[in-house]
Amino acid sequence: MRVLLDATAVPADRGGVGRYVDELVPELVRAGVDLVLVTQARDVGHYRSLAPGAEVIGAPKAVGRRPVRLLWEQVGLPALVRRVRPDVLHSPHYTLPVLAGVPVVVTLHDATFFTTPELHLRSKAVFFRTAIRLASRRAARLVVPSRATRDEVVRLVGADPERFDVAYHGVDHERFHATSAEEQDRVRATLDIGGLDYVGFLGTLEPRKNVPALVRGWVEAVTDRPRPPALVLAGGRGWDDAIDEAVEAVPEHLTVRRTGFLPLDDLPAFLGGAVVVAYPSLGEGFGLPVLEAMACHSPVLTTRELSLPEVGGDAVAYCGTDDASIGRELAALLDDADLRARLADAAVARAGGFTWAAAAQVHVGTYAAAVRR
Repeated sequence: MRVLLDATAVPADRGGVGRYVDELVPELVRAGVDLVLVTQARDVGHYRSLAPGAEVIGAPKAVGRRPVRLLWEQVGLPALVRRVRPDVLHSPHYTLPVLAGVPVVVTLHDATFFTTPELHLRSKAVFFRTAIRLASRRAARLVVPSRATRDEVVRLVGADPERFDVAYHGVDHERFHATSAEEQDRVRATLDIGGLDYVGFLGTLEPRKNVPALVRGWVEAVTDRPRPPALVLAGGRGWDDAIDEAVEAVPEHLTVRRTGFLPLDDLPAFLGGAVVVAYPSLGEGFGLPVLEAMACHSPVLTTRELSLPEVGGDAVAYCGTDDASIGRELAALLDDADLRARLADAAVARAGGFTWAAAAQVHVGTYAAAVRR
């Protein structure tokens, strides 16, 4: 089967859709797909190295500007379809050309633009709600990363549930795995926390991640301890201004650090070295940081919002989204080393069931179903 995958929406920092496409592409080639990728000009070499078995075509450099990319998607991409002659076009980030000329598969990563629009930039929420409605009407098939995302889109948009396929994200087990004490110490030395234990968070610091409540809950959980663990917030700054206020209110005897992006090679030891990885999100389409922490033998505290129980199952601890619940459940984990050890062991076992190879197989079935339709 010949598939044209439009990777022009992949951002330079590889976040979000970038991680999804980067992990999926090599597995699609290994699964036997005759894959053609169209990418940003800056990414041509990256994808040729990542998937030597795929054909990689560079889009015009101007496509690096989002308005131009969206226009090119409607005009230039259909022209490329006519030249490449694929059996199916895969648009991996919500939007699609209205007149593609072949069946189109669209990936919808998240339904929170409908369920919690106040947690997104207003322009972004409006844009993606429109894109989801359009894709739900016009795409031959829709891929989602969780049952929760499928169910929310069906409920809110009225889409046909029979046209959805759930392809859980995988985790790169060669990268995300249990790390040695020496490697954890090396990464700890870069965090500016001295010899303290730490509670770790990994993700973009945006309102949906509920970081201000995490900061306040962590304060409640550790403030009276003789050697309180630090709180380390790793990830892009995002647009949650309430974090500044929460951090400024932290008592002086406690240690909180914002690291920004950590090197990708440091993430396994960062996650594995945390006494607890806390991710009290208000809603996720999947929740990849939770899965990556689980694969690194980390005890994880998260919420039951949307897809997160599908990822964590019985291998993580759960809290509510409010300060008090976060603080109470975090304190319980900090007080119980045996529970943390049991959760970490269970997390590794559960994470082993999430692979990008399995995700690719679902996509292959989706492409075939799109062609049949």
